[in-house]
Order: sequence, then C-alpha cells, then structure tokens
Amino acid sequence: MTTATIAFLGIGLMGHPMATRLAAAGWTVRAWNRSPDKAEALRPAGIHPCARLDEAVGAADIVISMLASGAVVGEVIALALPSLPPGALWIDMSSTQHGEALAFHARLAAQHIRFLDAPVSGGVAGAQAGSLAIMAGGASDDFGKAEPVLRAMGRPTLVGPAGSGQVAKLCNQLIVGATLNIVAEALLLAQAAGADPAAVRSAIRGGFADSRILELHGQRMLDRNFIPGGQVTSQLKDLDNVLVAAADAGLVLPLTSAVTANYRSIVGQFPRADHAAALLALEKMNPGQRLGTAPDQLPLP
Repeated sequence: MTTATIAFLGIGLMGHPMATRLAAAGWTVRAWNRSPDKAEALRPAGIHPCARLDEAVGAADIVISMLASGAVVGEVIALALPSLPPGALWIDMSSTQHGEALAFHARLAAQHIRFLDAPVSGGVAGAQAGSLAIMAGGASDDFGKAEPVLRAMGRPTLVGPAGSGQVAKLCNQLIVGATLNIVAEALLLAQAAGADPAAVRSAIRGGFADSRILELHGQRMLDRNFIPGGQVTSQLKDLDNVLVAAADAGLVLPLTSAVTANYRSIVGQFPRADHAAALLALEKMNPGQRLGTAPDQLPLP
C-alpha cells in the first residue's frame, strides 16, 4: 500500500466513485464535503471522512478537488491554504473556466503549492469503472507525480501547461453538447419522415456517423430516459465556459451558441435531467412531435 495521503474534496455524483477507486487502489484517502454525511458514507470503503477542511488537507501529499464550479473551487482553496503543507500538489478535477484555472495556479504557486487542472470526461459510469478521460494541464514533473494517482481513476494525458486541461475539457464538452443535439435532430427527423428511429439508429451504427453519443444517448432518447448521468445544468455551465474561452481567444462559434441556447431553454424546467434532454428542447421547438411512445423518465424535483 502506498504511504501517500490524498485529501479528496467534493463527494458528489462523480466524487464518490472517484474517491472509492483511489481507496481500492491502495491510496490513503481522506474525504471532505460541505455536507458531512456524504463523506461519512465513504467510511465502509476504507476512506477516512473529515468533518473539517483543515483536517482533510493538513499533511496531505495530494489534494484532489471535484467541486461544482470555479467559484466554489476558489472558495475552498482560500479556506484550505492556511493548512496546506508547502510542496503539496493540488489537482483540481472540477470543470472551470480557463482563466479560473490560471488564477488557481498563480494563487497556489505563491504559497509554494503545486497545481494541475485535470478535468474529466466519462460521466458517473466512467468514474465507477475507472475509465475516465483525464485532461491535465501543468508542469511535466507535477504530472509525473500525479499520474499514478490519476491512473486509478482513468486515462490521464498531459495536454499542456496550467489551464490547458480546462481548454481540452471545453473542447470535449463542445463536441458532446453539439453531438447530443444532432443525434436528437436525426432521430426526430427519422420518425417525423416515416422511418423507424430505432432502426435508423441501428442502421447507421458502425458508419461515419457512429459515436458513443449515438450509442448511449441515442438509446436514452429512444427510451426517453432522462435520469441523470451528466446533468443539463452541468452541460450548460460547460458550454457557457466554452463561449467565454472563445471570446477570450477572439473566436465566434455559431453552432456552440445555438446549442447553448437550446440547453438554456430547458434548464429552468429540467435542471437535474440528463443532458440527453436536448431532445426535450428540440421537441419544444416542434409542437406535436415526440420521439417514441415511452413515458418520460425524469429525476424527482
């Protein structure tokens, strides 16, 4: 068993299985969450729940944050800094803005704390299976220290200096969000034009139009299963961050703007629905059109 101690901050839908994977790989893990019962639920997995943030990060070799937004990450860094040992490595696996990641790096470096931004893709299923795509930004020696830890949760790749992980995640989310909308349009078109949408999906599998989105979320749409893996609110947050990054880079992304507007149109009604609920936004634009006959499966309010 390794002697390194990891403080895992943020025990949500993703954080719970990620921390569990680390403990199963033999790392010593302390867990902290603003709702202490979520950290306490990890005790049977051999993880030490901490009621206080300073208890979790004090003497930790590596701190991993998996939090709701860049604003929350910034707050937690500020609260944790007085207790962090010099030389510790902070790995932020949350999805934040590129500029926020750069600010976290600068703030921690000023206190001699190393930093990687390492957001993930793969959803809850990927976190449970330890198959997440992990996009890391930072110094190569810091990535070298983090890599064995990250491999317990998935497939890490160093994509550039600090902040680059968030750029890669935004590119990932742009493709995911846009493809979800295209798959919804294709399946609804198939049905409206008189074809069997399930058969159309099967027919184009294996061709150039095939994708994990068509495989997994195409079936979700046919089943009208909107119980969340990835949530509409998270998808919208990521797409808003894509547009911020694009503006900072002097780019206009018209398709991303349209996809973002689709998600914004339903987030108030279905904030916790799976991002396959892009289909619901499309159906709102086409009164009288509804994919399939199955009842909607939606999360409780």
